[in-house]
Amino acid sequence: MSDHELRVSKIRDGTVLDHLPGGSSLHVLALLGIDGSEGTGVSVAMNVPSDRMGAKDVVKVEERELSQAEVDVLSLIAPRATVNIVEEYEVREKKRVERPESVTGVLACPNSNCITNDEEPVETRFDVLDDGVRCDYCETIIREGIADHLDVS
Repeated sequence: MSDHELRVSKIRDGTVLDHLPGGSSLHVLALLGIDGSEGTGVSVAMNVPSDRMGAKDVVKVEERELSQAEVDVLSLIAPRATVNIVEEYEVREKKRVERPESVTGVLACPNSNCITNDEEPVETRFDVLDDGVRCDYCETIIREGIADHLDVS
């Protein structure tokens, strides 16, 4: 890294999400339920120059490791993202996200007639397609704006 590039301080323990699409970090924070009230440090770098991506976002979350469900949904928003687990300022584990076959309980179906939007206690489930996700119940397909359907309630 040269002296003229943006530098964000290292974190002692937590998770660094790298190679997020430029401008997507606010959706990622919503996905993780981070609104600033947690009391832990969060660093966000948006639209940082990237040779591979043109522009990328980076999110550093102190004192937090992502659940597999969170990583699965992250893969839908940022299929080229890397998840770095940091302990004592060192990267302990680095992995690329992998798209799961399905995601459960993290997206809301946009079809108002879907059983998951009724008063029934039915958890959402979406099958992951090459170009989007499909509701397992009503078969509604979401191809764009998947992050807009995050169930952060």
